[in-house]
This record gives sequence, structure tokens and C-alpha cells, in this order.
Amino acid sequence: MIALDTNVLLRYLLQDDPDQSPKAAQLIASHAIILIPDIVLVETIWTLKGKKYQLGKPELIHVVKALLEESGICFENNQAVWQALNDYRKADAINGKQADFSDALIARKARLTAKTRSTPLIGIYTFDMAAQQLPGMLPI
Repeated sequence: MIALDTNVLLRYLLQDDPDQSPKAAQLIASHAIILIPDIVLVETIWTLKGKKYQLGKPELIHVVKALLEESGICFENNQAVWQALNDYRKADAINGKQADFSDALIARKARLTAKTRSTPLIGIYTFDMAAQQLPGMLPI
């Protein structure tokens, strides 16, 4: 297993650098298991959503879904990422603001951690009204 940093994953996904993109693709093709840590996934989504690339929600959903479906790629917890993706997909915008994928992953990972530790999770508190649309997120 190898793990990727955000810049390697972005070069692989975007194929936008004539030197680095082929190296990223070769690295990924030459290993059976590629770990994408949660922080790398979140940074990748933030970058793709940002000023330079401006991907919308449907495109971001497609990126995460494609990574989940790629045979050699795994996450810290694939089930949590799938569930977060579904929560993100279902979340409605509030006053024009959409909950971020990172909010959905935070909520899913918090619930998973509580379950793993056999500790009840009272809630995940946030000031973000859009994030409050996600399961488990509560206003403070």
C-alpha cells in the first residue's frame, strides 16, 4: 500500500501537468492498493471547488464516486466516505449555501468513532446552517 498527498491525487485526476501528471498516473498504476487519507480527499474537493477549477456539486459527487469505484483505491474508511457522499448528495442548500462534502465526512467520521469507542454521540455542533442539514449536525 502507498498513500497519496493531495498534489499527487490532483495531478492524477486533472492530467493538467505534462511532467507531473504522467508520474502520478504511473505511480498509481504500479501499486495494488492506494490509500487516500481523509485530509487528502477533503483538500482535493476544496481545490476542485475553488476559484481555479470551480467544480459544482454534481461534478464533485462524480469525482468522489469515481474514486470509490476504482478498484485499487481505498480510504481510511470506505463506508464512511460512501455514507458522507450520500449525505452530501441529499443535503439541501440553505439561503444559497450548500453543506460541504467535508461537513458530511466530519459527521460520518464522528459517528463512526463514537460507535467504535462504544460511546454515545450526542451531536456534532456547528454554526454553519447549511451543515446543520446533515444527519447528526446540531446548531450551537
